Amino acid sequence: MKAHVDQDGCIGCGLCADTCPEVFQMNDDGLAEVHGDITPDNQAAAEEARDSCPVSVITIE
Repeated sequence: MKAHVDQDGCIGCGLCADTCPEVFQMNDDGLAEVHGDITPDNQAAAEEARDSCPVSVITIE
């Protein structure tokens, strides 16, 4: 599974990086980005990050 962050809508709250740091991190511009793949071990956390995003800019495929 892969995650994607639409940085055009990201507000830089950091919730996804706090929830699932194995998949998400904050870049130098203060926006979320994907830096890892979703594995069975972190899938639940990645989905929680997606579902908790206040601006709904995370997708998982």
